[in-house]
Amino acid sequence: MIQISVVVPVFNEEESLTELTQWISRVMNTHGFSYEVIFINDGSTDSSWSIIQRLSHEDSRVKGLNFTRNYGKSAALDAGFAKAYGDVIITMDADLQDSPEEIPGLYSMIVEQGLDVVSGWKKQRHDPLSKTIPSRFFNGVTRWISGISLHDFNCGLKAYRKKVVKNIHVYGEMHRYIPLLAKWNGFSKIDEKIVQHQARKYGVSKFGLERFLNGFLDLISVSFVHRYKKKPMHFFGLLGSISFLSGFIITCWLVGQKIYGLNQGHKVREIVDQPLFFLALVALIIGVQLFVTGFIAELMTSNQSKEPEYKVDEELNF
Repeated sequence: MIQISVVVPVFNEEESLTELTQWISRVMNTHGFSYEVIFINDGSTDSSWSIIQRLSHEDSRVKGLNFTRNYGKSAALDAGFAKAYGDVIITMDADLQDSPEEIPGLYSMIVEQGLDVVSGWKKQRHDPLSKTIPSRFFNGVTRWISGISLHDFNCGLKAYRKKVVKNIHVYGEMHRYIPLLAKWNGFSKIDEKIVQHQARKYGVSKFGLERFLNGFLDLISVSFVHRYKKKPMHFFGLLGSISFLSGFIITCWLVGQKIYGLNQGHKVREIVDQPLFFLALVALIIGVQLFVTGFIAELMTSNQSKEPEYKVDEELNF
């Protein structure tokens, strides 16, 4: 039985992989854990995969997946979750900024406190203000929208009960919102742990300021998908009904106004000469289009494919 699976997405981290593996092994052996380390090589262009191959030959507990190209962190985590066998799954970044010394504490919170998800909180960060200030704002907005009281949604160091990762699908750029995905799938026992943030030892950050903009867009997307993924007609149908009904009411009012004017002997304008007629026509057309969009979306969700969004070139030790 494997107690802990450590899932590590890798993108051009050749300098840190050996040191990280030795550090994880030292922590696990000190605490007597049975474990596996799963490296997902997300299209690295350096020698990361060669190093993972060597590490897996030296230790069968080190396993690897090699993507055919760069698919992103979400796809890497999703692939790692699918292959993980541990009772508790720990995720961390490969750049040594996440400390393996935190693993026993995260494991204890899952097992002893009965939590589903424990998210790391890098309370003291070794990042410039250009990253920390936008990060605080981003996390504040996410807390407000999601209703989950976490301080650091984007922290890569997290722990999950096995049943959580086996019942969620991480796609697109939704790795920031795995606690939110877990909550929406019924796993609401979520807490956080203050963790040590290491200064970057090798290389440079793979993420720029654009991740914060992408993060807000992803939050809107995941909120919309959660509410309407299984019932898109509820969204498009409501908007279509409002638009169609507005156009219909305006049209009826214009027709009624003209009939009333003719009966009273007044000179009235032609309906097609009035700007409101074209507004009503546009509203009617948009209403029909939204209805059609809703029907098509219903058909698409009923025939949705569950094939993974990534392609694996090679596997090691599975």
